[in-house]
Amino acid sequence: MMEDEELEFVEDLEAILHLTPEVQLAIEQVFPSQDPLDRADFNAVEYINTLFPTEQSLANIDEVVNNIRLKIRRLDDNIRTVVRGQTNVGQDGRQALEEAQKAIQQLFGKIKDIKDKAEKSEQMVKEITRDIKQLDHAKRHLTTSITTLNHLHMLAGGVDSLEAMTRKRQYGEVANLLQGVVNVLEHFQKYMGIPQIRQLSERVKAAQSELGTQILADFEETFPAQGSKKSGGPSIVLRDACLVANVLDPRIKQEIIKKFIRQHLSEYLVLFQENQDVAWLDKIDRRYAWIKRQLVDYEEKYGRMFPEEWCMTERIAVEFCHITRTELAKLMRTRAREIEVKLLLFAIQRTTNFEGLLAKRFSGCTLNNGPGQKKPETPLEPTNPFLEDESGEDNVSEKDEDLDRPKKPKAPDNPFHGIVSKCFEPHLYVYIESQDKNLGELIDRFVADFRAQGPPKSGTDEGGAVLPSCADLFVYYKKCMVQCSQLSTGEPMIALTTIFQKYLREYAWKILSGNLPKTSTNSGGLTISSLLKEKEGSEVAKFTMEELCLICSILSTAEYCLATTQQLEEKLKEKVDKSLMERINLTGEMDTFSTVISNSIQLLVQDLDAACDPALTAMSKMPWQSVEHVGDQSPYVTSVIMHIKQNVPIIRDNLASTRKYFTQFCIKFTNSFIPKFINHLFRCKPISMVGAEQLLLDTHSLKTVLLDLPSIGSQVVRKAPASYTKIVVKGMTRAEMILKVVMAPHEPSVVFVDNYIKLLADSNPETFQKILDMKGLKRSEQSTMLELFRQRLPNPPSGPDGGPSLSFSAPTPEQESSRIRKLEKLIKKRIQ
Repeated sequence: MMEDEELEFVEDLEAILHLTPEVQLAIEQVFPSQDPLDRADFNAVEYINTLFPTEQSLANIDEVVNNIRLKIRRLDDNIRTVVRGQTNVGQDGRQALEEAQKAIQQLFGKIKDIKDKAEKSEQMVKEITRDIKQLDHAKRHLTTSITTLNHLHMLAGGVDSLEAMTRKRQYGEVANLLQGVVNVLEHFQKYMGIPQIRQLSERVKAAQSELGTQILADFEETFPAQGSKKSGGPSIVLRDACLVANVLDPRIKQEIIKKFIRQHLSEYLVLFQENQDVAWLDKIDRRYAWIKRQLVDYEEKYGRMFPEEWCMTERIAVEFCHITRTELAKLMRTRAREIEVKLLLFAIQRTTNFEGLLAKRFSGCTLNNGPGQKKPETPLEPTNPFLEDESGEDNVSEKDEDLDRPKKPKAPDNPFHGIVSKCFEPHLYVYIESQDKNLGELIDRFVADFRAQGPPKSGTDEGGAVLPSCADLFVYYKKCMVQCSQLSTGEPMIALTTIFQKYLREYAWKILSGNLPKTSTNSGGLTISSLLKEKEGSEVAKFTMEELCLICSILSTAEYCLATTQQLEEKLKEKVDKSLMERINLTGEMDTFSTVISNSIQLLVQDLDAACDPALTAMSKMPWQSVEHVGDQSPYVTSVIMHIKQNVPIIRDNLASTRKYFTQFCIKFTNSFIPKFINHLFRCKPISMVGAEQLLLDTHSLKTVLLDLPSIGSQVVRKAPASYTKIVVKGMTRAEMILKVVMAPHEPSVVFVDNYIKLLADSNPETFQKILDMKGLKRSEQSTMLELFRQRLPNPPSGPDGGPSLSFSAPTPEQESSRIRKLEKLIKKRIQ
């Protein structure tokens, strides 16, 4: 029974002590504990097994039980203390709650009392201020009424005075009064429904209309259309009338200005009629002299009559320009056949000078499009004639030091530019045709001068000299471009560009390509003995030193033309209208100069290449099978080196200013010489072991010379470009590998074929056939080798990119090894 009761007690206790996970987590955070008894998932069996893991540990059971009992007593004491401490907590809490509730009730009562008092105060304030608001509204309405009445009184009195002053022509008083009446009338726009107000408004309009008619009549009387002015000059009445016109309808002001200017320029239309001699272009200066006198006369007589903001002086000048442009256009259409280039340029120059004078004197505010000033263009770095200071001077220096002068910032555009000179644009074809003719004569003169003076004797210290005619051509181009841009920036500039393109091409073909030396195909009947007996200084090169200098000079000139043509295109696009920029394209002409450069380099390469051909032919016809010992480099190598030392320093010195094209020459020559050298190697057959060693020595000598080709014969040694060095190393290494394969024994065949594939990495059977021919193998042996080559080809060992040294898997004879070591020592000695 006792055990059953204990079990029930334990179950009830567990049910009571079962806590939620949130509560359990809060307890662990407040009272962290590592005791297993405090864990929520406490397991008594596991805990006991932990205390007594083995049977031997049961010997301490009494001690463990005592410790647990001690812990239970301590827990009981703690629980008892806590329970006793919480006995009065509930009662104290209820008492505090009751006190808080009482305080809240008191606070609520006070707030309600304050609210009631506030409502009573607001009601009291409303009663106090009700009368004040009514007084405020009354004051505002009264002020508005008084102001309106004052304005009405002013308007009524002003209209009466205005009508009286108008009849008496008291324009000075009318000008001030009318502006005030108009301003006052604006306040009555919302009262136009009132008959009296509408009547006053109509009287004001009638007075304005009468003033306009009256003022126009006064001006018509003073300045009649016939052009006869009243004696005594302008009156004060008209000056005041102009002030009144400022207040009236703008059309009155425009009509006054129009009639006055028409009357002021009526004499001009009579003096410069189409049938008068003074009207033609050769006397165009008289037109501008007449208007200058008229403007001075106007300033003296009528300068103070018109308000300053009317800009009457500028308006007279602008109207004169419009009339002049129309009259000149009509006159030139009638007498178009009489227009010559000099006459046209004279008229244009005088006209543009006059337009410049107007720009200095006036702001251009009366023009329809405004001043129209643009931001000054940012000057480019001066590298050719087109980037010099364009101040309008005709004298352009042709010296390079003058081309590098600092430029002055370009002034803003003239707002009056083209206001008269626009009429000359339809006739600028005369100017374009003249420039076409002049450029044609200039090219013919260049051709004649070149034939008379002959090619340049040698290059300058700075490299191949640019032909003087090139600078002359582009200086003339610049002069024409500047002159034409001052005349027009429209279609004439496109026409001039077409002329430029035509003569750039003619210069390229007639002066540059046409004077390139012609190559000769005559071989000269050279024999092997003569080739082998070539001595230093023998004339093998096809071009003389003068011809080489000429080619370099033409190349330098074409390079200068290419760069300057590109800048010419950019400058033309700056000068022409934006809508026409896309029509300016000098790419074709730049390609033409690029072709001249390419042809010049090719001629230099062909010349040096042809000079080396006899030596290579002699190499292929030497009896390499009968060579008995390895000596110094062969005569053909000496001949090749001699021609290189003769030509390359001349070309390098004359292309010093265009270093990149000298590099192109070196690369193209190497790309041409090395394949040709390898082809001649294949013709050397049969070759003995000693012969192959001699050829390998010669190949290394040529490789060394080619690597030093860019700086050969120069006091200043420069490192060759990496791209050039890579071409030489790759090509000559292949030649060395060919000779090393030829030197290798062909037995056993498998080893020979594998080493060929490894060293040359060439899967072409024809190349392998050539190697076998060079070794002098019989046809039967070659057939076996070729068949073995085709069998071994599918999986060839890959050879390294660099120049691999010869290494055979099969052992070589002692004699072969000694010969290779001897050859290596000889090569090292030769290098030193």
